[in-house]
Amino acid sequence: MSTFVIRTKPTPPPTLPPRRSLTDLLAPLDAIASGSPNLIANHGARFTAEGREYRLPRYLFIGPKGGDDPVRLGIFAGIHGDEPEGVHALIRFLELLETHPELATGYCLFVYPVCNPTGFEDNTRLSRSGRDLNREFWRQSTEPEVRLLESEMVSHCFHGIISLHTDDTSTGFYGFAHGATLTHHLLDPALEAAGRVLPRNQDPIIDGFRAQNGVIREAYEGILSAPPRVRPRPFEIILETPKAPAEFLKESAFVLALNSILTGYRPLIAYAANL
Repeated sequence: MSTFVIRTKPTPPPTLPPRRSLTDLLAPLDAIASGSPNLIANHGARFTAEGREYRLPRYLFIGPKGGDDPVRLGIFAGIHGDEPEGVHALIRFLELLETHPELATGYCLFVYPVCNPTGFEDNTRLSRSGRDLNREFWRQSTEPEVRLLESEMVSHCFHGIISLHTDDTSTGFYGFAHGATLTHHLLDPALEAAGRVLPRNQDPIIDGFRAQNGVIREAYEGILSAPPRVRPRPFEIILETPKAPAEFLKESAFVLALNSILTGYRPLIAYAANL
């Protein structure tokens, strides 16, 4: 009796997508900072993931003097690693400011383009520990990225906080307004500016929240925000671009909105001081 042996070809392991390079991503900014009188790179904030050391990229852009104490703004992107639009927009924004520093007159801008380095590398929403970092803030999180960012917000006591996000369910650009009462007066012109390249989301319900003219006043718990007890409250704006449009349109919308906020904030606080 003959015995037949059926040999099967072993199934190869699934091919993982290549990790994106943080070094290549930030090389243009680091090159500018090496010879710029305005842009400073600070990569001293570090943490370890899976035995490998990572840096939390930080940049400081110091605009020309504006007469009073400089306004400190914190601008954040990439807290979800699969939302590269805000990351690239912040790089473009800093490149713009380097060639036109007058746009940042009176400001010190603390820019954090990649708040979730491992998620950005892996192109995943979550960090490599499997956590959604944007639900971890001010909840005694042990995630090192969150603890580093919380420390930054405490030590710099920002006058305003701006976060950039992407919404794959939205048909238009929109934003969240929190914190100081003047926030709405900054967000609406910012959405109008972004509307030069992307439509505004006019839905009455966006991302599960009630919205009016593209503005939402509620938010999820644990999002990146100012320390709960800080007073006075800074303005807090979250800008959201739809996922579908071309990359250059999404990045342009963010840059236009950011420039609108810089242009509008100082006149607002000057007006408030004279009331």
